[in-house]
Amino acid sequence: FFFFLQESMHAYAANVYTSVVEELMKGKQRKFIAVEQEFFRLWWDSVATDMHKQQVHQLLQEGQLEFVIGGQVMHDEAVTLLDDQILQLTEGHGFLYETFGIRPQFSWHVDPFGASATTSTVFALAGFNAHLVSRIDYDLKADMQKNKKLQFVWQGSLSLSERQEIFTHVMDQYSYCTPSQIPFSNRSGFYWNGIATFPDPPKDGVYPNMSLPVADSNIHLYAQTMVANIKERAAWFRTSDVLWPWGCDKQFFNASVQYSNMDLLLDYINKHSGEFGVTVQYATVGDYFQAVYSRNLTWEIRDSQDFLPYSTEPFQAWTGFYTSRSTLKGIARRASSLLYAGESFFTQYVRKYPSSSICKCEALKQLQSLRWAVSEVQHHDGITGTESPKVKDMYMNNLMYGMFNVKKLMASIIFDMNNAKKNGEVYSSVYVKDSGIPDVDQYVVVYNPLAWNITTFITVSVSHLAMSVYDELGHSVPAQVQSSAGSHSTYDLYILVAISGLSYRKYSVKPLNGKQSAFIGRSVKYKRKDLTRADKQSQQLLPVVNNCYQVLFDQNTNLMQSITERETNQTVQLTQEFLEYHVNGDVMKGPISDNYLFAPNASAVPVSQAVGLEVVSGNLMTEIRQYFYSNVTSQDYIYAAYTRMYTVPEGYDGKLLCHRIEQEYSVGPLELNREAVLRTSTNLNTRQLLYTDSNGYQIQKRPFKAYVNNTVARNYYPMVQTAYIEDDTTRLILLAERAHGVSSQGNGQVEVMLHRRLWNNLQWDLNYNLTLNDSSVVRPVIWLILGTKALTNILYRTSGLALEHRPVVMFGALSGDKPKLPGQLQQNSVHGSPVTVPPNLHLQTLSIPGWRYSSNHAEQVRSIRMGKQKQGDADFSRVLLRIRHLYEVGEDPVLSQSVMVNLKSLLKGLGSVMVVEERSLTGTWDVNTLKRWKWKTEQYPSKGFPNSTETSENCIVTVHPKEIRTFFVYFQGQ
Repeated sequence: FFFFLQESMHAYAANVYTSVVEELMKGKQRKFIAVEQEFFRLWWDSVATDMHKQQVHQLLQEGQLEFVIGGQVMHDEAVTLLDDQILQLTEGHGFLYETFGIRPQFSWHVDPFGASATTSTVFALAGFNAHLVSRIDYDLKADMQKNKKLQFVWQGSLSLSERQEIFTHVMDQYSYCTPSQIPFSNRSGFYWNGIATFPDPPKDGVYPNMSLPVADSNIHLYAQTMVANIKERAAWFRTSDVLWPWGCDKQFFNASVQYSNMDLLLDYINKHSGEFGVTVQYATVGDYFQAVYSRNLTWEIRDSQDFLPYSTEPFQAWTGFYTSRSTLKGIARRASSLLYAGESFFTQYVRKYPSSSICKCEALKQLQSLRWAVSEVQHHDGITGTESPKVKDMYMNNLMYGMFNVKKLMASIIFDMNNAKKNGEVYSSVYVKDSGIPDVDQYVVVYNPLAWNITTFITVSVSHLAMSVYDELGHSVPAQVQSSAGSHSTYDLYILVAISGLSYRKYSVKPLNGKQSAFIGRSVKYKRKDLTRADKQSQQLLPVVNNCYQVLFDQNTNLMQSITERETNQTVQLTQEFLEYHVNGDVMKGPISDNYLFAPNASAVPVSQAVGLEVVSGNLMTEIRQYFYSNVTSQDYIYAAYTRMYTVPEGYDGKLLCHRIEQEYSVGPLELNREAVLRTSTNLNTRQLLYTDSNGYQIQKRPFKAYVNNTVARNYYPMVQTAYIEDDTTRLILLAERAHGVSSQGNGQVEVMLHRRLWNNLQWDLNYNLTLNDSSVVRPVIWLILGTKALTNILYRTSGLALEHRPVVMFGALSGDKPKLPGQLQQNSVHGSPVTVPPNLHLQTLSIPGWRYSSNHAEQVRSIRMGKQKQGDADFSRVLLRIRHLYEVGEDPVLSQSVMVNLKSLLKGLGSVMVVEERSLTGTWDVNTLKRWKWKTEQYPSKGFPNSTETSENCIVTVHPKEIRTFFVYFQGQ
């Protein structure tokens, strides 16, 4: 799917669905599987006729057409966040259930570059009976194939183990495309509709590379070729059922020529099945898995180890895409986080102000535009950065448009509620932009989207150094103002905010009027230091200290030298440097790096010989600004690192804030064929063992592996949110707000790839404009946490979510200086009481999906049969709630315990809970009726159904380690 979505849709995908539906109607034996709902929905909404729609209903009922996965897209598994995997799956499933009353039960993850254990758990929770993957390491696949181990029961989650296991099928070496070589002709075989050429299809219907048509003269040869391939593959599997995928990328756009040739061949083989020793039939993935399941074999169990990274050849490690198009990766996550905030904000508003002035249907459309944009970019050629610039721009535009809509919605809700309160304040406007404040007195409105109390700093650009900040009651709020690192004409105002769960607060920012002002950060600039000449003997150390850490900088080099965790007085030697891998772009000269692949020529090279240092310190915060120059006389720096440490005043809960060292980097524009990394080296004896998160859900152990070839690239792993290294006592954690490649190339080291700029002459890459000549400057953020394992265990889950879901900041201008009414609420939660969960739980979702389907399955199917599913507005009475347990069994003595949650009291601020229904992950199954297939394993020989989670009695739910529980909640008066 490198094509522009709309073009691809109208030109190619539309043809597929139109012609496949018409062809399926011509033969009861014919079958087809459809995967990505984004394309299907565009066809359904804008191309399909009423006749087509009727036919689709009929084909689904008769099992000729089967939706597999059923998400908006086939998501990438390496660099996506759990939240966004769930979102895009839920988005597609809601449409399919509402429109057809069907619920996909099988996956078809044939194209993502490597397979994650989290995805297998997500699919189990969504009610799938079997999972199918294809792209795993070439050498591992060869080994599994030889030993008939391509099928197994995968227990992707350590803590959920057999309760959410899933039967998994790995495709053999031929993967998901039909082998096209035929020995009896130099034309290709089996691809009778040829290669898609769009947007201008040939007038005569003759496409390039159309396979040799089946005819009396060659049908026997065709049959022999197909049967030989079937038998070769049969030897790699334990049952006598062989899955033979027919098709490939962009096939079936001209389905009539495809099916008519397939019919002839299948009939011929079945007529001569005695001679060939096989029978063949059209099948869906579901038909195949049903056949394997009914054999009743006992299967091996695979634990939570995943299939990352992925290599296709000795020098082809697909580890470059973990970082490709870093800007897109960053925006995709910002959009996801804004959507999370917008959903809970809107849900509270609808519950609290039922007769509001905002049109709810319009508001839902605004949210839906961002749901769609965040869903589609999870595609395995989306957030991965493996698309052409044109497609990347489409993703970016859709994300920016959706974000604009949701910010506008949130601003209008605040405007509406504040006017509804009639409390003497009149807003002339509430607006949202990413920075900047006009010179009038005005409000900053800050919303905390997490269901915990947070204490953190927000940053606002201001035009004066002398500023004051007040809360709703007119009390002075701690703040610090200082020169901005990024701009000479403005200042950065840091405001300390303390906000309850799912609540917002208003702060007024005023130019100084004699009363208490914000602290001022004073800047000291140090001389640029030549690293090549640094005096190794005499150390002059500059300490930067807060309540949790002392960080020392070496004034001979201007680099960080050590960090001491003050509570335990544990000191770790720690230095950071930027390096670049130089890579090859000429296929004649050896392996290349591109959007997908990382192929370093040699070890990474330090980028700078000289470092400048500026320290800005004030009462609340110290910012260390390091500038990296290629040599002592260079005019411009190529890299910069900004490190911030906070000192929290008495009376505020500063635990998380104090225990993180925030870093922001500026990287680029790079030279061509350079890959930029930040390497952090410590004296921890880590034995080169790295830990990285899997999709922000669980942690994977990544021991360093030596290979004959390409060892550097094959030891890169995706870091979606978290990576850490540790020795016996101390752990250093890195938390990220976008995905990166990460590796430990030496004992005590962790390096993060921040940016890539490449050009190559591989013909395939040139054809699709996939050369990644990315000349942008990227500004990623990473938070460091250092401490004992016990301490970091308590901090890193909540800190990771605090970074992911930083407060949403909006601005409002005041018209007129009306007096404030006394006794106004300290916390403007959108409702009476904030929503708060304990620190080992996360409020994963609080939203109003708007689906119109009945949660009673029989009723839903009946209303579709009677053609009633088209009517009616969105349903605003159903609230979707998900709660996730953040810890593994045994990870922490306290936080790993199960938690009892009373949903009535949790949600009392939204109203009085009447009914709670527990649902499958995407909402389409009642958990009490969801009976997934139980595959036999050595450990669990009985094939009975596992007990489903105990459902909520009186709205009291016990959430066990790593569970994600999904509910529909209905309130009184709706």
